Amino acid sequence: MGLIAVEKMRFYAYHGFYSEEQKIGQYYLVDVYIRTDFEQAADEDSLSETINYETIYLAAKIEMNKPTRLLETLATRISDSLKNKFSNIEEIRVRVSKLQPPLGGEVGRTYVEVHHDHRTECGKTGKPMLCYNDENCWCNEVLISPEKRQILNIKFNGCLSPKALKAYATT
Repeated sequence: MGLIAVEKMRFYAYHGFYSEEQKIGQYYLVDVYIRTDFEQAADEDSLSETINYETIYLAAKIEMNKPTRLLETLATRISDSLKNKFSNIEEIRVRVSKLQPPLGGEVGRTYVEVHHDHRTECGKTGKPMLCYNDENCWCNEVLISPEKRQILNIKFNGCLSPKALKAYATT
């Protein structure tokens, strides 16, 4: 496992709770930290086997171009965007900083940070696995009735690995 980081991405954007902030705009910094297994990428010297810095930057840029009232919303959207682009994110941390916020005094920055750890263990086998636990999760591709899915969730207290879940799939 390793860490991929893109720090101090600087954007001029129009976010803020107050309408003046959304009209005038200001500078923001975005930091993204992703833990992933990039051993195969390193061994093969292959960009397709890792998480591309450019994709991280573009995802942040796209979200920063959408005016938003709360930094919490921005950080969450950037995290979700990256999670939806890559299926191998073990852990992600996104920090959005507002530089020189209008607080009536000298303040260097304010920031919010979201953190998601997608590492878990298969409820049946106990083996490590990744689970995004949302509508984009791989497990939604396995055909199982909602009733059976609920029973499995209760029985195994959480998610199952792809191999374990497929054993219960309807044909």
